[in-house]
Amino acid sequence: MKRCLVIMVKEPRPGRVKTRLGRDLGVIPATWWFRHQSARLIRRLRDPRWQIVLAVAPDTAVYSKVWPADLPRLVQGGGNLGERMKRMLRSVPGPVCLIGADIPGITRSHISRAFSALGNHDAVFGPAADGGYWLVGTNHPSRLPQGMFENVRWSSEHALADTLNTLPGWRIALTDTLRDVDTAADLPRC
Repeated sequence: MKRCLVIMVKEPRPGRVKTRLGRDLGVIPATWWFRHQSARLIRRLRDPRWQIVLAVAPDTAVYSKVWPADLPRLVQGGGNLGERMKRMLRSVPGPVCLIGADIPGITRSHISRAFSALGNHDAVFGPAADGGYWLVGTNHPSRLPQGMFENVRWSSEHALADTLNTLPGWRIALTDTLRDVDTAADLPRC
């Protein structure tokens, strides 16, 4: 079965993306950064070993001309981050990995290692330096536990640990630790 890499992206609208970064840099520069970061990431991660699917927000952005026309798109729909991630993971056959678009350091090698880890594990996570994670993947998207991603303290140093607690009995692999960009202080470290 073909591997699938889902990239969660928001349409780059001022005031709708990277709001914490926008408080530091200004709304327009933060939007510009996200738009160009997303485009570079998509170009960099194209690989014949997996299919890229874009999970877009808001739902009307499924028709946006911002992203490459050849990539399939899914709407993220409503709900918190965990509800949207679970919906996106369940929307494609496995094996599947899901990432955000605000991690400049991601390479094809990182994605390849994550998919390889799924050979011996039920799920894989790419930890973020701040206690969250930049990647979640599974071989069993149709069998995700009902409570997966529930009671997770998003945007905190507890996000990864909270999520792992929603997967009792699952064989979990951790892959490379990377940094995401939330504030201007994160930019020089990328």
